[in-house]
Amino acid sequence: MIQEMNPEKMMELFEELADRLHIELVLGTGDFIGGSCILKNQKYVILNKKHPIESRLKILASEFKSMDVTDVYIVPALREFIEEKSSIDQRN
Repeated sequence: MIQEMNPEKMMELFEELADRLHIELVLGTGDFIGGSCILKNQKYVILNKKHPIESRLKILASEFKSMDVTDVYIVPALREFIEEKSSIDQRN
């Protein structure tokens, strides 16, 4: 069960995690959902700012789940969110 945390705080925690892992979060608009890419050895996670924050958080959870972050300290509520959201995505 994910501890209750407002979406804005969760986004702030993802931003801090991305910063520690040297990942650039980019907010853009257009006809895309979001995801990650590497350009000139720099990892980026692109998010569509026109989508609801909950959708952006799910994209972030999925992208961080695909990375090896087992040895990285992540606030327990955020780690739980990453685990639960990504397992939900795998079932759909």
